[in-house]
Amino acid sequence: MNALNADLHCHSTASDGTLAPAEVVCRAKANGVDLLALTDHDELLGLAEATAEAAKVGLRFVPGVEISVSWLDQTVHMVGLGIDPGNPALVAGLAQVRGGRDGRAARIAAELERIGIAGALEGALAYAGNPALVSRAHFARFLVEKGCAKNVHDVFLHYLARGKPGYVEHIWATLEDAVGWIKGAGGLAVIAHPGRYRLSHAEMDILLETFRDQGGDAVEVSCGAHDGGQVLAFARLARKFGLLASRASDFHGPEDSPIDLGRAPPLPSDLTPVWTRLV
Repeated sequence: MNALNADLHCHSTASDGTLAPAEVVCRAKANGVDLLALTDHDELLGLAEATAEAAKVGLRFVPGVEISVSWLDQTVHMVGLGIDPGNPALVAGLAQVRGGRDGRAARIAAELERIGIAGALEGALAYAGNPALVSRAHFARFLVEKGCAKNVHDVFLHYLARGKPGYVEHIWATLEDAVGWIKGAGGLAVIAHPGRYRLSHAEMDILLETFRDQGGDAVEVSCGAHDGGQVLAFARLARKFGLLASRASDFHGPEDSPIDLGRAPPLPSDLTPVWTRLV
């Protein structure tokens, strides 16, 4: 089961990806992916299209979502896998989380205007396939187009990360709520790309222990944001806290992502993959 080419975290134009849901499925199939989950940010709109396309091309598909969570003073992302997209509590919870995105987008645009970058909200909207879900990635693409940075990664470093001119604080879902919505919808809860969070070793231990004790299931050990050392480090933490292990590209698009669909490194052989609970 560890050798299965599973990609359990990626995005489409339903959130901040650059490919339509059906295009994501076709690209995954062409890349040799055996099991795919589409996990758009706080949004379920792409799942019906992706499910239909997966059935058409013969790719095993898992409905998913990525929920924005506020924990300590950081934003942490939690992936839900194998969810029921029609679950009322999940649908209502995600609508609540999305409801704050419009205000955040307006505040980001105002901060960028303060440093002389006008028209950022309109520019970000032009990149948003779903105008109800404008994200920092959409602002990043606009800033690259404006020549403010050479690529999306540099935009985040210089404009949109904590302490930079376009960064604004925002309160998302609680850890407990996000786990509850996912589990209530019949899904498995996964901490996404833990290597991206600015947490001390002690804080990471507290996060994973709290997550597990609230009913969380897994942690992304192998993903597009992790180098080889981080894969080994989070493998150790999965063992320590008795969590299943997930593998994912976190693919957003051919130009925006460090790795393509299905290209994450394999999981260490002694870990139990989260997909053993999905297939």
